Amino acid sequence: MTEVAKPCKKTTTGMKWLAIYTRPRWEKKVNQTLIDRGFESYCPLTKIRRKWSDRIKTVEEPLFKSYVFVKIADTDRTAVRMINGAINFVYWAGKPAVVKEKEIIAIRHFLDEYENVEAVPVDLQINQRVRISGGTLMDKEGKVLEVRRKTVKVAIDSLGYVLIAYIDRTKLSSVQSR
Repeated sequence: MTEVAKPCKKTTTGMKWLAIYTRPRWEKKVNQTLIDRGFESYCPLTKIRRKWSDRIKTVEEPLFKSYVFVKIADTDRTAVRMINGAINFVYWAGKPAVVKEKEIIAIRHFLDEYENVEAVPVDLQINQRVRISGGTLMDKEGKVLEVRRKTVKVAIDSLGYVLIAYIDRTKLSSVQSR
């Protein structure tokens, strides 16, 4: 699936996950270069079934186009930015966008449970709060942006993206607002 480097012998205090914007279709190359240089890197890959004229094949494609996540200290930002194919860090409110550890874990669990996952940019809106009652994200609460049949959009705050998965509607229950 995706390769994640083991933390190198650097101190892990002050390290945080940041999103790197890459050249188009360079996500896997940048991820591998980061791993080769001893950084903890994550390029979420989703399995997609592609049909050619003579066969159907399952391929792994980056979930977030032109994005790779790296866990680094502030002192390593310049070294990461200099990697071939890395354009710059993703900025949110004038600072590099920090991705929470729990969001990286949620993405990993989400991709382990579902195939053909898609990330779609969205303008966030306040909607109904729900609790998921089954699967990897069981007992998690979130704001549902849209529900159609079995499609549920789950927002990841710090990225401004929505993950789309096919979840049985019976596994969702309404949560009273507090």
